[in-house]
Amino acid sequence: MKITTWNVNGFRAVLKKNALDWVPEVDPDVLCLQEIKVQRGQLSDGEASLAGYEACWNPAERKGYSGTATFHKTPPDSVEKGFGLEKFDVEGRVIRSQFGNMYLYNIYFPNGGQENTRVPYKLEFYEELLKICDDLHSEGKQIIITGDFNTAHNEIDLANPKANEKNTGFLPEERVWIDKYLEHGFVDAYRKLYPEQVGYTWWTYRTNARARNIGWRLDYYLVSESLMDKVVDVVIHDDIMGSDHCPVSLILKN
Repeated sequence: MKITTWNVNGFRAVLKKNALDWVPEVDPDVLCLQEIKVQRGQLSDGEASLAGYEACWNPAERKGYSGTATFHKTPPDSVEKGFGLEKFDVEGRVIRSQFGNMYLYNIYFPNGGQENTRVPYKLEFYEELLKICDDLHSEGKQIIITGDFNTAHNEIDLANPKANEKNTGFLPEERVWIDKYLEHGFVDAYRKLYPEQVGYTWWTYRTNARARNIGWRLDYYLVSESLMDKVVDVVIHDDIMGSDHCPVSLILKN
């Protein structure tokens, strides 16, 4: 099974660039998109479809903002949108797909905002998700959380850690939540496989950062410890353009 995640920074923008042309070659079984910035009604049926996939859309109520979409080759057993809490669900940040005993979360985690004004909201979001995951783990379920976490965990995960210590995405109070997930039965699959490897998934559009590889690793796969023996690889597709993020794939044994 292959799962691919990508923050597209605007679904209509990537359509205009033909930036989904790589999908048949990478051939994911599930494609998780974040920051779609579009509502389903703003798209034609052709624009909203990918050949061979069924789509689940969870846009934000506010047009041109946030939102997620998950494309499945094989229909999951169930699909749920959001947490059931309006303050989070209005932003369309969560789609959960169930495959038997496994739950796949496609998530666009909040950004801390200008002058870190939304950091409290972001931390509440992390806390709420962890409560839900703790309950699922207590029931013996397996979980994969993927998407744009909007947090770089450790210094190896961004090019300029010292310069960003007071910036959202690398604040101590944000980073500690990744630690908490790892203490609650999750594994950062990429870092487990590649403990010393530098790999970035986001580059600012400013200062020619991508060409210089001045980036951050913001797009993760946190998987239940009991699933790690099925993880074959995590691949950062940093050659795929079209967004300020690049796609990342998780490959599991069938």
